[in-house]
Amino acid sequence: MADKNEIEDTAEPAEQELEAAIAELFEDYLAGFNDADAEALIDCFSLPATIWQMEKGYVFDDEEELAENIDALLDALDKENISYSEFDVVSAHISGPTALVTLDWRQESADGESVFEFTCHYHLVSDGEVWRIAMIVNEQ
Repeated sequence: MADKNEIEDTAEPAEQELEAAIAELFEDYLAGFNDADAEALIDCFSLPATIWQMEKGYVFDDEEELAENIDALLDALDKENISYSEFDVVSAHISGPTALVTLDWRQESADGESVFEFTCHYHLVSDGEVWRIAMIVNEQ
């Protein structure tokens, strides 16, 4: 029987691999915002997806519905002259094929002025290889 340290040691690389895969998802998501690339953002979602914002939940059953929402969001960011987004990870918890991640976002104009600061909570799902966003709760 393995002692506790051996079990923890064998679990660490697996956990690091999961964390790296989740980090890759959010790097892709961030790049989608910074490049105003709707397709890249859509690829980050599992469908159906739910987005809670302004105290209302919106369910997107297919890629077309989600694309309409993302296009509208990118248009709104463009109107506000948002040219750069960044986030800090507040918390993350992985449990089997799901994860909960909280990010503090900052979006700024071309001159570096902060325009929006907000927190989003993400519920992620994994198909065994790829992590995707199943639900977002936006505190804004």
